Amino acid sequence: MKHPVLTENQAGGLVVWLVLDMCSSRFAQMEQVRKAVMLLLAESPDTLSLAAFGDADFRREALRLAAYVGWINGERLPNFKTDEALRSLKKIHVFGVQSAQVFAQERALAAANNLSRTLTATPGNHLTPHIFRKKVAKLAQTYGWQLKEYDQKTLRKMGAGAFLSVAQGSQNDEAAIVHLRRHVAGAKKTVALVGKGICFDTGGHQLKPAKYMHGMHEDMAGAAVVLSILQAATELNLPVNLDVWLAIAENHLGPLAYKPGDVVTALNGITIEMMHTDAEGRLVLADALSLAARYKPDVMVDFATLTGSMVTALGTRYSGVLGNNAIELASALAAGVASGERLCVFPLDDDYAPALDSGVADIKQCLLEGEADHILAACFLKRFVADIPWLHVDLSAGNSSQGLGAVSTEVTGFGVAWGINWLESQD
Repeated sequence: MKHPVLTENQAGGLVVWLVLDMCSSRFAQMEQVRKAVMLLLAESPDTLSLAAFGDADFRREALRLAAYVGWINGERLPNFKTDEALRSLKKIHVFGVQSAQVFAQERALAAANNLSRTLTATPGNHLTPHIFRKKVAKLAQTYGWQLKEYDQKTLRKMGAGAFLSVAQGSQNDEAAIVHLRRHVAGAKKTVALVGKGICFDTGGHQLKPAKYMHGMHEDMAGAAVVLSILQAATELNLPVNLDVWLAIAENHLGPLAYKPGDVVTALNGITIEMMHTDAEGRLVLADALSLAARYKPDVMVDFATLTGSMVTALGTRYSGVLGNNAIELASALAAGVASGERLCVFPLDDDYAPALDSGVADIKQCLLEGEADHILAACFLKRFVADIPWLHVDLSAGNSSQGLGAVSTEVTGFGVAWGINWLESQD
C-alpha cells in the first residue's frame, strides 16, 4: 500500500492508514508521510493523533517523521484574508513511544522551518529591511546571541561599495549587514553562515517584467534560512560556534540606483564592473562574505535565491551547491540525503573564471549573454571568500509549486534541515 487510505471511525473522526517504507530515501519517506498527514490537516483540526505499529525502532523513527511533518504543516503561513480564519494545529498526541524527549530535534527543526517560511512568505510591505532587522534583534535578545549591525553609514566608512551600490537605490537608509554570534564554550569549530536578504527586488534600472517581479518579496529567503538554522542550532545546543551574516536590503529603481557600466570597489578592494542591475544578490553577498572572512571561520556557507539558471538546470526539486573544497562538498551531499533536502553539485573549475574578465575593472558582475550564470555567479563570489573553505547554496528549491519533501506550501524553507544535519557533521 504505497498510498495513504482515508477512512472514518465510529465517532466520525478521520483516520488515515499508511504503510511506510523505511528502506526508501528520507525524501521519499517525507513525501509519503506528508500526503497522509495532509488528508487530516485539510480539515484544520485542533489536535492530531499519531500511532505506529511495528518494532520499537520503527515506531520511534516513523513517529518522529510524522510529528515533524505535522508540526510543519500544522502551522499557518501569513494570511491577510478578512473572511477566512485559518487555524493552526494546537496539539499532537503520539502513541507508541515512552518519552516526548524523542521528538526534541523534530520540534526544533519544525519551528525553525516555520520561522524561515513565515519570514519568506510575509509580503514586502510587512517585512521591510527595518522590520526585518527589528525581528532579528528580538530573536537575538530571546536566544542570547551577540548582535552587531553594520548600517550604511558604517559600511560607507569601511568601503563596502558592492553592498552600498544596491542599498543606495532605496529612499531610506534601512539596509544593513547584520552579524549574529553564538559562542559555545569548548567548541572546536566556527562556522559562518551568510544569507542574501533582499526584501524586495524590482530588478533596478533593468526592471523585471511583471510576471518575474511578482513574488520578489521572497528574495530574502537565504537570510531567513541562516537565521532559522541559528535558532535550531541554539535550541538543540549544537557544539559549534556560529557567525551568521544577514545582507538585508532592497533593490529599487530610483535616481541614486546603480547603473550598468558603473564601477564600484568592494570591501576587500576588488573593483567590479556593473553589467546588470538585476544581479544584485551577488553584490550584497560579496561584501557580507568579505566581512565574514575577516573573522577567519573554519568554513563558510552562503544561501541565496541567486540565479534563474539554477532553476533552469534543476527545476525546484533540488538546490544547487558549488564550492572550493571537495571534502565540504561531499559532506553537503551527504547532509542532503540524510535530511531529505537534496543538493546537486556543480563544477567550479578555474577555466570558467576568465568569462568574467573586465576591461575596466578587476571583475565583471555577470555576463549579459551566455550560459551557466549559476556557475559564473559562484565564480564571482569565490573572489570574496579568501582561502577559507566555502560552500554556495543556490536555493532553486526555495519555492516549489507542489510543495517539497515534508512541506506542503510553495515556500519550502529549504536549507534549514540540511543546515542542521550538515552542522552536526562539523563538530
